[in-house]
Amino acid sequence: MPRARILYVTDLAYPARGRRYCDEDIHLTSRLRDAFDLALCHPRDALALMDAFDAVVVRNSGPVLAYREAYQAFRAHALHTGARVYNPLTGRADMAGKQYLLDLTEAGFPVIPTVDHAAGLERLPAAERYVVKPKLGADSIGLRVVPAAELPGLADGTVLVQPHVDFAYEVSFYFVDHDFQYALYAPDPDRRWELQPYAPGPEDLRFARRFIEWNGLRHGVQRVDACRAPDGELLLVELEDLNPYLSLDALPADRRDAFVTAFTASLHRFLAA
Repeated sequence: MPRARILYVTDLAYPARGRRYCDEDIHLTSRLRDAFDLALCHPRDALALMDAFDAVVVRNSGPVLAYREAYQAFRAHALHTGARVYNPLTGRADMAGKQYLLDLTEAGFPVIPTVDHAAGLERLPAAERYVVKPKLGADSIGLRVVPAAELPGLADGTVLVQPHVDFAYEVSFYFVDHDFQYALYAPDPDRRWELQPYAPGPEDLRFARRFIEWNGLRHGVQRVDACRAPDGELLLVELEDLNPYLSLDALPADRRDAFVTAFTASLHRFLAA
């Protein structure tokens, strides 16, 4: 039986701060070759190559802002032809932009309160400082921390405004399909990429699963980023469903192997669906 052909989209030269994306994809592809016929390409080349493969796996491809036109053309072609893209292009979170943070705020989900217009500023809790970031931003590009007095002139619908939360730590929950895999956290908020394994309790997992279920992706890898607020509550920071960095190097070898096994099984299910 012929093996499935996978086009694995990654930017091996992407200059990530505090981590090396390329190492993760080199490791993952070295393992996936045991199960699939595999080729790597830059996101700008995906459109020209994708029709020759059974599926396209989008991994550490960097912020779409760097190649927006190429990504939109790739996405349009995939939707038109029915090409299999993993993660599937039906994600409602970062894959579709930052509108979901506004929607989840309106729906009462445990998310850092978010508005985008000056008329909504009164709905935000009082804070000494506020975070302002572009709706089309990624990887903290364009993020600013400003006092309340500056907000009316900034909240024009093109940015997101959130109270600056003095959180105890950030924690991320990693899922393959709807199955929890592992969690990592940064004990020191000033060293957000020095991650350690985190043992989530039942309430933590209920929190994370709520967003996975909301997003509705049957297949794919997702990362739920949260912060521990001063009152002990977890609040969503981001739901990454396009190309989440997995920080596999922070895991012990057995957990890393378990993730690769789950990832491979998910791809087989995706191809068979």
